[in-house]
Amino acid sequence: MKFLDQAKVFIASGKGGAGSVSFRREKYIQYGGPDGGDGGRGGHVYAECVDGLNTLIDYRFQQHFKGKTGGHGMGRNRHGANGADYTLKVPVGTQVFHEDNETLIADFTEIGQKVQIARGGNGGFGNAYFKSSTNQAPRHANPGEDGEEMWLWLRLKLIADAGLVGLPNAGKSTFLASVTAAKPKIADYPFTTLHPNLGVVRIDGREFVLADIPGLIEGAHEGVGVGDRFLGHVERCAINLHLVDGTQEDVAQDYKIVRGELDAYASGLETKPEIIALSKIDALSEEKIKEKLEALKLVSNNLVFPLSSVTHHGVDDVLRALMDVIYKTRQAENADEEEETGWSPV
Repeated sequence: MKFLDQAKVFIASGKGGAGSVSFRREKYIQYGGPDGGDGGRGGHVYAECVDGLNTLIDYRFQQHFKGKTGGHGMGRNRHGANGADYTLKVPVGTQVFHEDNETLIADFTEIGQKVQIARGGNGGFGNAYFKSSTNQAPRHANPGEDGEEMWLWLRLKLIADAGLVGLPNAGKSTFLASVTAAKPKIADYPFTTLHPNLGVVRIDGREFVLADIPGLIEGAHEGVGVGDRFLGHVERCAINLHLVDGTQEDVAQDYKIVRGELDAYASGLETKPEIIALSKIDALSEEKIKEKLEALKLVSNNLVFPLSSVTHHGVDDVLRALMDVIYKTRQAENADEEEETGWSPV
């Protein structure tokens, strides 16, 4: 199934049904009063977070979704039925924005969340509603109220424990394929990965979800190379694994480019923990590995792991370092949940 992380859709809630103008007509009842029923409410439009989805591909070829019109009122005080609601089903991590792509309407982080996006129009009153002591035979009724309509942007941000970041062709997809059952496209040219990929990593009896996003380039935080969309996928990760291609001449500059994009994008990425790894060391001599590790340590002021996804050198060390941070994050989240609810997870 193709991954789609953004879609534009048009929604319209249903129009309310019209009220009825009717009078009671029965044998031997000379002056039957008004008995026109009210119209039914138009259908609402909801968005609901459901299990079993991990892409917005369903909204690529169908963009228009509408609630049903409410039923019209009828004589004998029969009210119209409410119009059927329509529910947009979205995966966990979806955000719903207005057409301006800036005003957030809903942010779905848990299965079962449901938000009303557009309210159906009210049904019109029938003439029975307008009966009074001074107007015992009203001959008018209300039309139904119009529904709401708007264009929306659906944007999916993957829910993963760890994210892979780096310049194009830094070895992110190769690393994901070596530690998970995921099968991303791998080739020796930049921008091989055009869509984010997910995989489940298992290490020492524990597991976590790893997200591989397309490579970042300078200006990504401003949308260059659609980078702002890609950066959104690592917003919710507990930690990032920053891969730096060891075969490049200036690894320090490569590190600073990606680090600058994360800092400029903000949204918490600038303070998110990261583990740095020098990748593709199988293609380097021992002297070159030491030289480039020192350069990265100097510019990042952090520990740097030597890594080869091909020979698996250093892979387990990196995974254990990631798992330690993720495990501590989970413990902190469980402690906060226990404090708020008084319930402790088993």
